[in-house]
Amino acid sequence: MDPITLGLLGLLILVALIVARVPIAYAMIVVGAGGTAIINGPAILLSQLKTLGYGQFSIYDLSVVPMFVLMGALATKTGLSRDMFRAANAWFGWMRGGTAMAAIAACAGFGAVCGSSLATASTMGKVALPELERYNYSPALATGSVAAGGVLGILIPPSVILVIYAVIVEANIVTMFMAALIPGLIAVVLFLVTIAIYVRLVPGAGPAQGVSDRAEFWSATRGVLPVLAIFGVVIGGIYAGLYNPTPAAAIGVFAVFVYGLARGLMSREALRSSILETAGTTGMIYLILLGAELLKIFMSRAGVPQAAADMAVNSGLPPMAVMAILLIALIVLGCLMDSMSMILLVLPFFWPVLVEINGGLYQMADGSGFGLSTDELKVWFGILALVVVELGLITPPVGMNVFVISALAKNVPMGTTFRGVFPFFLSELVRVALLLAFPALTLWLPRLLGGA
Repeated sequence: MDPITLGLLGLLILVALIVARVPIAYAMIVVGAGGTAIINGPAILLSQLKTLGYGQFSIYDLSVVPMFVLMGALATKTGLSRDMFRAANAWFGWMRGGTAMAAIAACAGFGAVCGSSLATASTMGKVALPELERYNYSPALATGSVAAGGVLGILIPPSVILVIYAVIVEANIVTMFMAALIPGLIAVVLFLVTIAIYVRLVPGAGPAQGVSDRAEFWSATRGVLPVLAIFGVVIGGIYAGLYNPTPAAAIGVFAVFVYGLARGLMSREALRSSILETAGTTGMIYLILLGAELLKIFMSRAGVPQAAADMAVNSGLPPMAVMAILLIALIVLGCLMDSMSMILLVLPFFWPVLVEINGGLYQMADGSGFGLSTDELKVWFGILALVVVELGLITPPVGMNVFVISALAKNVPMGTTFRGVFPFFLSELVRVALLLAFPALTLWLPRLLGGA
C-alpha cells in the first residue's frame, strides 16, 4: 500500500474512532503511532517516543497553559462573575433586552480573566439565568444569550486555544493576543445589536427593568474595577512589553487569588479544587497535543498534507475561495467535535494548504496569494479559525455551551436554547465575513504595536 493511500485510510479510521466516541487524544495516538510503525517500522516509532513527549512538553511557551487555566479556575470561585453582571446590568438593564445585553457584556469581561468558553458559560449562567427569569425574559432569549456569550471566553485574551495555536504554527503568542482584541470587541457589538433587533421583532421577549438609582449604579460600577485592574495588569503588561505571557499569567493567578482572599471566598477547599481542575484540564490538553504530534508525523510521512496543498494549488480556485472552503469545513467539523480537538486535528492539513496558495513559506506582502507575509497569514488564519471554532460551541449536535446552559436551566428544553442561539449564530457568520473580507481588522493592532 502506497503512503498516500495509507494516510487516507488512517483518516478514515480516525473518523470511525471519533464517531465511536473514543476520546480524540487516544484516537490520534492510535492512528499516528500505528501509521508511523507501518511506514517506518516499530523500532523507529519506539525511538521517537523516547524523546517526543519531553520535546513536546518542555517548550517554554506551553508553560503559560496551566497558569491561564488556573487563573480561570480561581476566577470562577471569587465572585468576579457576579460583580461583572451586576455592573453590566446597571449599565444596560434600563433598555429593552438590557439584562440579556448585560449577560453578554459580563461574559466578555469574565472571559478577559478566564479564557475558557465552557467556564464562562457555566459561571455566568449561574449568575445571569435567575435574573433573566426574574425579569420574565423569554426562555429562548435568556438561555440563548448566555450560551452565545460564553463563546467570548475563547477569543478575548487571554485564550488557552490561542496559545496552543501559536505553539503549533510557531506564531508569537503576544501577537495573537493583540490580533484577537478587535475581533472580540466586534463580537460583543454584534451580539448586543442582535439582542436589540430580537426584542423588537419579538415584543415582550426582553422587557426593560427600569433605571438604577445613582447610588446603586456607582456601587455596581466600582465592583467591576478589580476585573479591569486584573485585565490591565495581565494583558496591558503583555501589550506594553513589560513581560511575556508566562509571568503575566503568574501575576494574574496571584491577583485573582489575592482578590478572592480579600473577598473571603478563597477557602482551602476552593484552592484545592482549582488546582485539581487545572491539573485535569492541563493533562487533557497535553495528551491531545501528544496525539496531534503523532498524527502530524504520520501524515507528513504519508504525504497527505502536501498532496492536499498541491490539490489546492492546481484547482485554479482563488486563494479567498480556498480559505472560504476551509472555514466551511471547520464549521461542519465544529458540529461534531470540541474546539481544542478540532484545532489540533485540522492544522496539520490546513496550514500547508494556506502556505502553498500564499506563494510558499517565504511569501512577502507584495507578492501573490493573500498579499500577506507568512507571519501575517498565521495571525489572520488563527483568528478566523478561532471564530469559526466558536460556532461549534453553539451548534448541534455537540454545542457544548448549549449543553452547559441546559444543565443549569432544567426547565427549558434544549431545542428552545438552540433556537435562542440561532440569531447569534447568524451574527457570528457576519463577523466571519467581515474578518475574511477585511484582514486589517485582525492585523491592524499587531502592526500598530509592532507585533506583525
